[in-house]
Amino acid sequence: MPNGRIRQVAALVYRIKKDKTEVLLVTSRGTGRWVLPKGWPQVGKTFAQSARTEAYEEAGARGEIAPFSIGTYTYKKNDMSEGENGDFVVDVFPMHFSRQEKNWPERGERRIEWMGVDEASRRVDEPELQALIASFDPDFVATR
Repeated sequence: MPNGRIRQVAALVYRIKKDKTEVLLVTSRGTGRWVLPKGWPQVGKTFAQSARTEAYEEAGARGEIAPFSIGTYTYKKNDMSEGENGDFVVDVFPMHFSRQEKNWPERGERRIEWMGVDEASRRVDEPELQALIASFDPDFVATR
């Protein structure tokens, strides 16, 4: 746990449509805020593999995930039980979208929407995540 924060992983699912980069956002189950698919690192999986699993479970998205994080963002969760730490740091892994499953574990529990990078950056609440999405460059991912 860096700085006492709890680590999570997220997938920045993207596709290129008509030469424009689009990002897939999902709504959180609790508050309905727009977020990246994210969750807990899983035992026996790399952070990237765990992020890919979240993209599938929360949005039905499949694709190739990069083995490296493009950055982190922090957020605070206020609905934690008393005595629980609500400070999180999230590693973000880019995932090039290839297809959408017809059914997935959290289908019907969240809304999902494709949008341009600028719109996605505006819709998320966390300032560090806004900056991460706004500066996202798929060409950088492809050349690593």
